[in-house]
Amino acid sequence: MPSRISRIFITMLLVAATGSARADFTDGKLPDGAYHCEVYLLGMFLSLGEITIKGNVYSGPVTFGAARQGYNYQMNANGEITWLGPLGGYTTGGNSISLTQATLDGQTSPSFDIIMKQPDGAFTASTCTKR
Repeated sequence: MPSRISRIFITMLLVAATGSARADFTDGKLPDGAYHCEVYLLGMFLSLGEITIKGNVYSGPVTFGAARQGYNYQMNANGEITWLGPLGGYTTGGNSISLTQATLDGQTSPSFDIIMKQPDGAFTASTCTKR
């Protein structure tokens, strides 16, 4: 009987350790790295640059060179991201962020979709995927 209990206990520990290694929304952050952003427009994908994530800090988007400054972001348990600073062209020229939704599937690279509201009221969606 003790060996069966030991096996069950060891199995539960392994499952818990494996589960905690995977990033999810409860961490309140995206996995660190560079996320390539693009939008599908007029039948083709257009690059919008890269947003770099490190901990709870983001920089970019940057098309060439390096970002000048990092800003904090927050992510809730539903994967909705709030950017606590400017976000390049997404937040300039009268544009604003309507929603940013993260996707952390075990089978695909982490990504997030940014829904931008333009000054004329139209919405544009772009996807940023971890490289």
